[in-house]
Amino acid sequence: MVRRDILAAVAAIATIAFIVGCGSSSGSGPVTLNWYVFPEPSGSFQTAASNCSKASGGKYDIKINFLSTSSDQQRVSLVRRLAANDSSIDILAMDVDWTAEFATARWIVPVPSQLAQQIRTQDLKGPVQTATVNGRLWAVPLNSNTQLLWYRKDLVPHPPKTWNQMIDDAEQLAKQGKPHYIEEQGAQYEGLTVWFNSMVNSAGGQIITGDNKVVIGKPAVVGATIMRRLANSVAADPSLNVTMEGQSDTAFDQGKAAFEINYPFVWQSAKATNPAVAKNMGYAPFPQVTPGRTPRVSIGGYNLGISSHSKHPDLAFQAAQCLIQPANQTRNAVKGGLAPVAASIYDQPAFAKAYPFHELIKQQLQTYGLRPQTAAYADVTLAIQKTLSPTSSINPTTLVSQLQNKLKLSLSSAALL
Repeated sequence: MVRRDILAAVAAIATIAFIVGCGSSSGSGPVTLNWYVFPEPSGSFQTAASNCSKASGGKYDIKINFLSTSSDQQRVSLVRRLAANDSSIDILAMDVDWTAEFATARWIVPVPSQLAQQIRTQDLKGPVQTATVNGRLWAVPLNSNTQLLWYRKDLVPHPPKTWNQMIDDAEQLAKQGKPHYIEEQGAQYEGLTVWFNSMVNSAGGQIITGDNKVVIGKPAVVGATIMRRLANSVAADPSLNVTMEGQSDTAFDQGKAAFEINYPFVWQSAKATNPAVAKNMGYAPFPQVTPGRTPRVSIGGYNLGISSHSKHPDLAFQAAQCLIQPANQTRNAVKGGLAPVAASIYDQPAFAKAYPFHELIKQQLQTYGLRPQTAAYADVTLAIQKTLSPTSSINPTTLVSQLQNKLKLSLSSAALL
């Protein structure tokens, strides 16, 4: 009798819990969708999250969870949570190079066919390709990025077309006692892989194919030779081998450099930091590595993935679709320097006025370069960084054989952390 009473009580409690549980996600208020993303400083992401939450009509409320400022630490944090089946993550902002890894591990779910078709129709080819794994779209492109050449018009009347010409110009300015540095990212981190991959792709080569074959060859020698030349010339900032994006930009804003290879955020940065430099700041395409060959610059940016452990994947995709609306992409670009992925935005007069180099960005996102799309990318990029650092010690004659061996070992590891 007592046993029956206990079982009845348990059943009643379970029924109540079930009813309450159902009510908490549909009847008693909006579902909380946790969005894990890098700490975007302008506040544009927070504005988008708030606006999309309001526009959902009470369906969901997007809560932003900021990750580390370090891309490497962002990845580690997400990998640990996803590997532990953490259901508190709904939407995650992935560096474009993590998409293949996360898709292979099935930590994210494929984009629904209707939304995938919309993305392929509306977005530029480069960003779409970063979100594609084995022909299937696994993420929603949020923003993209590509490096341009920024230069001082008061020092250089015409921007150089090739890397070697740029180094020649810098050396000539040095002889004249004028600011002459070429600001580039040579520290042993992801920026060094970006630089090298851009040089290899722009010389007509590739590092690893989509089916994980190491194909590094002569174009890598061409690119590495130029990198070594810069690093050992007066054109190089003495801190090149420890310099990242922010430090490159700071040096340019301080008036120490004539050239800078960097992302569009530097435009607003110069205006805010040193108007005197900003008024003489010009922009041009990424320099050619091989004269006459269109550069293919490594695409950056972030894709939105929907966690396979999320309890609300349908709502999460609805939220992601809202976060990439043109108004949000435009604000991300103007306030935060994050290049849009939707092609139509680049043709809007208001956007063109605020983003005067929009045509260059659009062009490079269509004639793009991609870092290796592999599940083992975390190990691949470390192999590249360690081989190329310091840039002043690069040996182009042995580089290919060294990297071939290291890359093959990296691919065989398939390490997810």
